Amino acid sequence: ENQAQRLADAGLYAYNHNLDTSEEYYKEVISTRGYEDRLQTIDNARKADLTVCSGGIIGMGESDQDRISMLYTYALMQPQPESVPINALVAVEGTPMEEQEPVPIWDMVRMIATTRIVLEHASVRLSAGRTQMSEEGQALCFMAGANSIFAGEKLLTTPNPDFNGDLALFDKLGLIPMKPYKKGDKPKIKASYKDKPINTKNPKWSRPKHKIERNELAKKKSREVRKSFEPRKVVSVKKL
Repeated sequence: ENQAQRLADAGLYAYNHNLDTSEEYYKEVISTRGYEDRLQTIDNARKADLTVCSGGIIGMGESDQDRISMLYTYALMQPQPESVPINALVAVEGTPMEEQEPVPIWDMVRMIATTRIVLEHASVRLSAGRTQMSEEGQALCFMAGANSIFAGEKLLTTPNPDFNGDLALFDKLGLIPMKPYKKGDKPKIKASYKDKPINTKNPKWSRPKHKIERNELAKKKSREVRKSFEPRKVVSVKKL
């Protein structure tokens, strides 16, 4: 909470912290911290009057009910998040979910449309996975209720469409980019944030002790691959 307030005083406008999936399915994909920890982090951001960006990922093996449950959790928040990113899983080689099938475009369209209905005032962000979507697929998502994207060549560790390509797509679809801070005042930096004591104590997050089966299988596979590598042989030669 102290850290969130210092960030706000330093001029931070928005804080992103995704729930990722439903509380029921959460333990199947995340073991580093509990669901309640994520809710508490969002609450801390709210106490500091930060706007909240929080969404989820589809395509991780969750059910339709899990997707609904996640949106229901957001709908119960007071206030609801100002922006909600909807990400399609990008299966990255070498990760536990590398064999997950790409999210069908109609699943993405339905998720976007449902989010727009349930969270009518939020900016619904068409986020990760756009490189796997056609322009027509993205257009359907915008028609279904998406009114925001994340721009730039990379989202964390996965590629993202080219910025100029996005502008060209917007022009083709007749979409006009919104100027920064259109929905609110630009935050003012409070010099006093430098004087506030830094909370050196680490938050007491829960550390779930459960193990995720597919993660354990991925570790085993990785160990087997490493064992298959033959040690490099060093050969010394005399100078001529």
